[in-house]
Amino acid sequence: MTYDILIALIVFAFVTSITPGPNNLMLMASGANFGFRRTIPHMLGIGLGFTFMVLLVGSGLVQIFDRFPISYSVLKVVSVIYLLYLAWKIAHAAPVKGQGATGTPMTFFQAAAFQWVNPKAWAMALTATSAYAPGQSLNAIILVALVFGAINLPSVSTWTLLGQQMARVLTNPRRLLAFNWTMAALLVASLYPVL
Repeated sequence: MTYDILIALIVFAFVTSITPGPNNLMLMASGANFGFRRTIPHMLGIGLGFTFMVLLVGSGLVQIFDRFPISYSVLKVVSVIYLLYLAWKIAHAAPVKGQGATGTPMTFFQAAAFQWVNPKAWAMALTATSAYAPGQSLNAIILVALVFGAINLPSVSTWTLLGQQMARVLTNPRRLLAFNWTMAALLVASLYPVL
C-alpha cells in the first residue's frame, strides 16, 4: 500500500467512524444515561468487533452474498428489526441514578455482535476492503483492519463523552425523556439508506 493510499484510508476511517450512525447514536445515549465508565465495554465491543468484521469481510465473507443473494435480504430484515428494538430500549432508558432506573449499558459482546447487523458497519467494511485492499491480500486486509481499530476507538469515545456531558443538562426527567426519544428517532432514521 502506497503512502497516498494509506493517508486516504486514514481519512476514510476517521470520517466514517466519527460521523453519526447507529453505533455513535447509541454511544451518545449510553454516555448520557450510564456515564463514560459504564459505557467502556460498549465502546470496546464496537472497536474490536468492527476490526474483526473488516478482517472477515476482506477475507471473503462477502462472497456469501454473491452466492446466496437471499442472505443479504435476511441480513437486512434482521438488521431493521434489531435496530428498532434498540431504538425502543433507548427511548425507554432511565438514568442509573434515578429511582426505578431501568436498562443497562450494552455489553462488550452485544456491541461486537451488533456490528454484524449494523448497516453502516457493513457499508464501511465493504467499501474499505474493496477500495483500500483491492488485491484482497492478507497484509492489505490486516492493515485496513488495524487502521480502523486505531481510529475507531477515539472516535466513538468522543460520542460517549458528548453524551456524558449532555447528562448535565438532562437532569430533568422531561429533558431526559425528550433526549432518549430523539436518539431513538435518529437511530430509526439511520435505517433510511437500508430501506
